[in-house]
Amino acid sequence: MSEYLLEMNQIVKTFPGVKALDGVNLRVRPGTVHALMGENGAGKSTLMKCLFGIYRPDGGEILLDGEKVQIGGSRQALELGVSMIHQELHPIPYRPVMENIWLGRFPKRGLSVDHKGMYQKTQELFREMEIPIRPDALAADLSVSELQLAEIAKAVSYNSKVIIMDEPTSSLTENEVAHLFKIIRKLRAEGRAIIYISHKMEEILDISDEVTIMRDGKYVGTWPAAELTTDLIISRMVGRDLTHRFPPRRYTPGKEILLEVSHLTSSDPSSFQDVSFQLRRGEILGVGGLVGAQRTELVESLFGLRSVAAGRIVKNGRPLRIRSVADAKRAGVALLTEERRATGVFGVLSVLDNTVVANQKAYALPVIGALNGRKRRQAAEDSRKKLHVKTHSLEALMQNLSGGNQQKVLIGRWLLTGPDLLILDEPTRGIDVGAKYEIYTIMQELAAAGKSIIMISSEMPELLGMSDRIMVMCEGRVSGILDREQADQVEIMRLATMFKTAG
Repeated sequence: MSEYLLEMNQIVKTFPGVKALDGVNLRVRPGTVHALMGENGAGKSTLMKCLFGIYRPDGGEILLDGEKVQIGGSRQALELGVSMIHQELHPIPYRPVMENIWLGRFPKRGLSVDHKGMYQKTQELFREMEIPIRPDALAADLSVSELQLAEIAKAVSYNSKVIIMDEPTSSLTENEVAHLFKIIRKLRAEGRAIIYISHKMEEILDISDEVTIMRDGKYVGTWPAAELTTDLIISRMVGRDLTHRFPPRRYTPGKEILLEVSHLTSSDPSSFQDVSFQLRRGEILGVGGLVGAQRTELVESLFGLRSVAAGRIVKNGRPLRIRSVADAKRAGVALLTEERRATGVFGVLSVLDNTVVANQKAYALPVIGALNGRKRRQAAEDSRKKLHVKTHSLEALMQNLSGGNQQKVLIGRWLLTGPDLLILDEPTRGIDVGAKYEIYTIMQELAAAGKSIIMISSEMPELLGMSDRIMVMCEGRVSGILDREQADQVEIMRLATMFKTAG
């Protein structure tokens, strides 16, 4: 009997003009968590789609429990004991969560669906996994994290031997991640194998038994997680040593105050209250805090997406009244939103359209109002070159770009509006280490050019590595502002929990 539950040997997959997988190996033992790592575009998703039957490999073999299998589709993969939790969740929103879980295999009583039996089976499944969701709750009413847990329960309901988890913690809080890891350890103890895809190094080193690394569609190697460090993983992923995770600083913020916010208070009494801070020209101001600190709500009010009840905003020495996005754009403010897929990317439109969409008026022909195609293309091409966006064509669909390149297109989109204040909400979420470094370089170049940046980040190394100062929020209030030299993880966490512990 094979020591491996799953073997993928010398897998090859070719698309027109590109070899996506070139002799890739993946061997997973039962009762283990096996991390699959690589930069965006390394081939991880393509390999998993070959395993789940979405793609058919052009070469190589797949073995389950030592037996060679041909997986012709996702239904067959599920029948063979392979399930996949996709990064993008697509539930049927206005149906109960229990129907989403048992879709296509509803329990029957005679010719009718046994709703009572389905409720009981779902309740039993949730109880076993300690998931606090009512089986009859509508999927539309669940949070992203609850949907993620329901998807994991669905995978378990198939009695799968191999469960693929693609970025399962991208939308989870710290407590929810701890709960997920508890579930994963339980599944591992039952002898199931988890293939775990994530860009979060600390998670990988915490939860994994073994790590396989891919680069440019090729297999780099497999190592016990206990033998790896963050720096080792990064160097093997990118094929070079990244001695520093952040670019060397080549700028100094000016002394001039670009933005002054005084006693800003949300119209929503449960949101931010009495927030005051200053932002200097050419400064990167990091904003830290735990989930619920109201950081996103604060910056969305600066961009006209949320109303305020009180407070004052002064920019370049002049009071501002920002009641809409149009007001914010006219005032030279730009916002890169937290969830780029939901509120930033137009996936079915081209890279060109995505780049110029926020600045269409600049390309309108006089009198007739039609768009000047040549000017639009020139602007998009200049942006592509300046930000080093990797795409074979401006006509390529945005959804086909890697996460890092999508983020660079969105930054380019807002730079075309001519802002002097950029608000970046979680600018590197779901992006690999190589692309992160490129985004950090762009941010520092913008700061050196005199543009000011407000950066929200939930990643402590990013806050400490990129910020000139760090403003920490807790429960909607500013709990402290730290200079770069005095900031460390302990002090940031102390400030992030200040009012919680006091209460």
